Amino acid sequence: MDVPTGNCLPCTLMVTKEFRTDIDCDGIILVAESVDLITDAELAFLRTAIERQKKIDASVGKEVMLLALPNTPFQRLVFSPTGPTNRDYDDHRRFSDAAGAGLKRAKDAGMSKPLLIVIPSPDYPNATLVAALGLLQVAYVPFEIRADVPEKSSKLSQVTILATGEDTAKTAKNLQKYIEGIESGRLVARDIGGSDPERMAAPNVAKYVTGIFPAGSSVKVEVISDDSSLLEQYPLFSAVNRCAKLVDRHKGRVIKLEYVGSGEIKKTLMLVGKGVTYDTGGADVKAGGVMAGMHRDKCGAATVAGFFKTLDTIRPAGIKVVGTMAMVRNSIGVESYVADEIITSRAGVRVRVGNTDAEGRMAMGDCLCEMKEKALNEVEPQIMTIATLTGHAIRAMGQGYSIIMDNGPAKKKNNAINMQKVGDLLADPFEISNIRREDYTFHKGKSEYEDVLQSNNLPSTMTARGHQTPAAFLIMASGLDKHGQDSTQPIPYSHIDIAGSSGPFPGVPTGATIPTMTALYLMGY
Repeated sequence: MDVPTGNCLPCTLMVTKEFRTDIDCDGIILVAESVDLITDAELAFLRTAIERQKKIDASVGKEVMLLALPNTPFQRLVFSPTGPTNRDYDDHRRFSDAAGAGLKRAKDAGMSKPLLIVIPSPDYPNATLVAALGLLQVAYVPFEIRADVPEKSSKLSQVTILATGEDTAKTAKNLQKYIEGIESGRLVARDIGGSDPERMAAPNVAKYVTGIFPAGSSVKVEVISDDSSLLEQYPLFSAVNRCAKLVDRHKGRVIKLEYVGSGEIKKTLMLVGKGVTYDTGGADVKAGGVMAGMHRDKCGAATVAGFFKTLDTIRPAGIKVVGTMAMVRNSIGVESYVADEIITSRAGVRVRVGNTDAEGRMAMGDCLCEMKEKALNEVEPQIMTIATLTGHAIRAMGQGYSIIMDNGPAKKKNNAINMQKVGDLLADPFEISNIRREDYTFHKGKSEYEDVLQSNNLPSTMTARGHQTPAAFLIMASGLDKHGQDSTQPIPYSHIDIAGSSGPFPGVPTGATIPTMTALYLMGY
């Protein structure tokens, strides 16, 4: 399997602090809230061209447009306005959306080496960074296309970014480092999360991950594939894997990743990602035409792998990050696990299966328990599960939003609040939900046979608090309920449901949460 090496970028990336007429580009993409904000004398010719066009075209400033730049070496200009912003409800997505739309128009015009210029706006300090990420999202070429259709392996040969204003990344060097780090991670997340269920079946995901982190990388990789080890260490995961493991190319994998930064470790981030390579629903089969797109049920684990690529690119000091990718296929067959089974988790909790389509929490539960065990010996641990877990997340908050829920110790540290604040600054928005007493009651065993009920037998979209209750299940099944605020060993834990933010289907995954985690934990936000 051919995997990307080095910085995983869709094209060559250049960042410059100086505007020059000899920049190697074949056109300009200009992103601005208003041409009135173009005050730099060197860029006055852009304002002149736009105002000249506005005299004959009233749509200027309202939509993306292409203008000629005669008597300049740049040939052409794509002006992609954000439109007027409202400080009550707008955020940095205005700039990422505008840059992405600008690149689409630039490609239609024949550009392959655009120069991105973002005019600073006082309310949006990270406009250049998020615009660059919005452009690179559109520049991504799917893994299958890069492998199978070489002539379509890239949309751009190069993009140059003018580092304007006082961006949070204070210098062009830092801006380039952070763009490369975030985008490398998002590319890996898109490759794993978006690729089809055979190309990115669990064994192939393991090959891909070991390929992007070869010897000499700052990331250590361990792959557990032995069935006896999986059965012993991850019994809930193994229940889901029971049917899939009959087919060699579908056998489950637990992939462990570790990054240890230089110097004194001051923070330990511990991530568990749901990596369901295809979700048929299992014995409780997804019927009525709702199975299509279920190859995207691995985007949580894909995010974990992507964040480690970001770590390997930026190589921050003072932080340790441990990750687990729970890669498994929820297949249908004679060995399918079924509702009514009682399985004892790694934490010794007797779990009654209520619905085999609630497999994501099963895949992650024992991996979360293992993280809990490790966290007791780590410096300032923060555990997070990341998963495309429920349709209810989309029903509750809509497309484009990650939902984050804290346990007591994480809430005390304002983890969800901090993620939401930073996410707004990185065009990577979060909504906050709370894990309530009803969620724990919902999953409490209904008879003396079991300690915990995995799920009811309705879809999450038809279940009250359908995205909150799974977080309570994960806490109960993993034994994290013994490490709340009232315990002698509290462990901060947050659950992130990315069903709404992972990207549209059909379409390309977003790599959601990687920008926010990078800014919060690696960039000093």
